[in-house]
Amino acid sequence: MALSPLLARYDHVLLDLDGCVWVSQTATPRAREALAELRGAGRTIAFVTNDSRMAPEEYVRKLWSLGLQAALEEVVSVGSAIQYELAGRRPGTPAYVIGSAAVFRHVADAGMRIVNGTDRAPGAEIVVVAGHDDFDYDELRIATQAVLGGAEMIAGGRDRTFPTDEGEWPGTGAILAALEYATDRTARCVGKPDQIIFETALDRLGPGRALMVGDRLDADLAGAAAAGLDAAIVLTGVTTRAQAEAATDPAPVAIAENLHALVTA
Repeated sequence: MALSPLLARYDHVLLDLDGCVWVSQTATPRAREALAELRGAGRTIAFVTNDSRMAPEEYVRKLWSLGLQAALEEVVSVGSAIQYELAGRRPGTPAYVIGSAAVFRHVADAGMRIVNGTDRAPGAEIVVVAGHDDFDYDELRIATQAVLGGAEMIAGGRDRTFPTDEGEWPGTGAILAALEYATDRTARCVGKPDQIIFETALDRLGPGRALMVGDRLDADLAGAAAAGLDAAIVLTGVTTRAQAEAATDPAPVAIAENLHALVTA
């Protein structure tokens, strides 16, 4: 195998996880070989994900369990972007969190005072929204009360769905849409397609030309364009070939059946 002419033009590759590197608990076809080819050709890698259900170290363990090499510093999660955004807020600011245990940790590490489970929750000054498997109506109710009371909304992204072995499941964007509709307020999003998560990745990678590879037109393609990056679309996630070929503003620099087909000549 050899690196494709397209990939030979770039120094760094930013890879989406869900729908690009894996689908649920299964690596995409020959993803291991694709990553090995990139590393063998001296390309540096960042795994950039809007999935907020796990901590960076858990993503590393999952990648290794699928036979995919990864280091902790290569994982740029939306939880990291949330922490980066909140770090500029007043220490001790009361925050209500919709999210996984990993998101709770990122919010606490940013210096916020988490008020979930207390009578102060409806009076929180910040509401953090990130999809998780145990989301329920009470979370939506309390978050609605806090936002209507003046709380700022910080969200992990607007992905409507994410791909699994059982088909598409609702993502953070589905939860956020309900909260924004209930409150008639708009959240500040820090995951893809916002520039913050891309800038976090690029800061780790250093100077050089970078390519974003993902499966979503809204998050991966549009987000890369906003950050001034080229993007390629793979068809192992939510986007069909017809949808990818119809995208013009921006247009992907390449469309491939999977990551391996994109990376190798």
